[in-house]
Amino acid sequence: MSASQGKAASPFRQPKAVWAVAFACVISFMGIGLVDPILPALADSLHATPSQVSLLFSSYLIVTAVAMLIVGWVSSRIGAKRTLVIGLAIIVVFSALAGATGSINGIVGFRAGWGLGNALFIATSLAVIVASASGGFGGAIILYETALGLGIAVGPLLGGELGSISWRGPFFGVAVLMAIALVATLAFVPDLPKPKRPTSPIAPLKALRHRGLLTMGIMALLYNWGFFTMLGYAPYPMKLGTHQLGLVFTGWGLLVAAFSVFFAPRLQARYGTAPVLYANLFGLGIVMALIAAGVATPTVVIVAVIVSGAFIGINNTLTTQAVMLVSPVERPVASSAYGFLRFIGGGLAPYVAGKLAEATDLSVPFYLGAATFLLAIPVLASGHRLLRRAEAGTGDSAPVAPALTPVGIPASTGAPRVIVAVGGHDKAAAIVDAAARLARDTGSPLEVVHVQQTAVVEEQAVDTETGDQARAAVTAHLDRLAGLGVAATGQILTSVGDHAAAGRVLAQHATDVHARTVAIGRSPRGPLTQFADGSLTTALTHSATCTVVLVDPDSAPRPLTEQSLTELRNSPA
Repeated sequence: MSASQGKAASPFRQPKAVWAVAFACVISFMGIGLVDPILPALADSLHATPSQVSLLFSSYLIVTAVAMLIVGWVSSRIGAKRTLVIGLAIIVVFSALAGATGSINGIVGFRAGWGLGNALFIATSLAVIVASASGGFGGAIILYETALGLGIAVGPLLGGELGSISWRGPFFGVAVLMAIALVATLAFVPDLPKPKRPTSPIAPLKALRHRGLLTMGIMALLYNWGFFTMLGYAPYPMKLGTHQLGLVFTGWGLLVAAFSVFFAPRLQARYGTAPVLYANLFGLGIVMALIAAGVATPTVVIVAVIVSGAFIGINNTLTTQAVMLVSPVERPVASSAYGFLRFIGGGLAPYVAGKLAEATDLSVPFYLGAATFLLAIPVLASGHRLLRRAEAGTGDSAPVAPALTPVGIPASTGAPRVIVAVGGHDKAAAIVDAAARLARDTGSPLEVVHVQQTAVVEEQAVDTETGDQARAAVTAHLDRLAGLGVAATGQILTSVGDHAAAGRVLAQHATDVHARTVAIGRSPRGPLTQFADGSLTTALTHSATCTVVLVDPDSAPRPLTEQSLTELRNSPA
């Protein structure tokens, strides 16, 4: 997507409010990985069975699942900041209580309270960061992705270090760090406007009547069953100390973060959402079966768990995108309904795995996990047509695939036009003005296409701006151009996560209107992201039948080709 050009502002140059929430996100993403290295130590220190210890996951995730049904209702009534603050406060209190208790039942109970705070936090954190960011949402998404990567990767490492001192260490560590985040949020995050229309508390359950959303939710439940079986039970057959377990899950977390942010979009752009998910779920089934077959060999389990991080990273991102594509309801409602089902699966799995292991042997829970991964494939296939129709924009519900909506007076057919694609950021006007000069020099009319995105990062999705805000942005460009004597028309291009699909839609539109040139600017997310396979810019360049140029106020337009994309991808930010 187009963005700033020239010397782009650093995405890390953000208001204190963004940094406060981003810090809290890092600690939140540490969450489960922080606890994983201490599971065997907890069992030994508190004389508990693995199935009893597994209730740490079950109580946390089941309460999170149920709470997901009401967090949208809560946030729509008290506002995003208050919801965020209450969630942080609950996490601080219950993580400290979990560290202070002396029984496994006490920890399980306090983890349930922690799960409530987690639901309130994760439902609002990305939206608050996007709303508070300066210079458009691009920098905010980079910061959120960075927080995700740090949290997932560092969580197990910190858990291993603190857990090697005492099993209480990770709990107290979370309490202290989240307390700092709470104070920073209170001090720096401004009150944000409430939605115009409050969300109904039963809206998520009603949303599950839609076949597409229910199908994707059941698929996510099965996937999370296998995922949390591995996460909750794999530490035991590894037979490692707390510190070593932390290192293993750090390697796993690095792959989760990398494949979620960098590789999932590229695979989706090349093969499509459904084919990648089929292959990914099959790969997870194979990895889980290897763990089951090699459960008596710690090295096999260690390597398989680390490798699984790549599959999990891809699956988390693409499953969320699939939900957003097929769901005919509002994003927050769809997220709540989907979150309810996936967290239920994750919550039940560790406890069932523990009981199965006690009744049979340690390999059986992993074989069951492999079966749930594989069973998710036919469930996904039952909704394949819905997903394909949604990606193609041919469904009966409101369009969620990339789609163009005219703004202002429709363009008249005639001379080939110059199209400029921009996003909602502080450099958009300069990009449009540069494209206007190109249109003037070639004697062409100008069309401004504003790209409105639903950002999907790992398992979170948020609208980066409202429809009214996108329309206002286009109108502002058209009014400014009219004042300069430039005739222009406008469009809004909506996109859900899949940047390449948006690029192809824009290329097809350019072909349909016989455009002379499509102009874009530099992205604040940097050249590696903008010019990578799977990006809007790359898909547009490959698909367009007309010339695509990179515009810059300080230099001549640069035609984009396969060679120039490679050069730009490798250029410094």
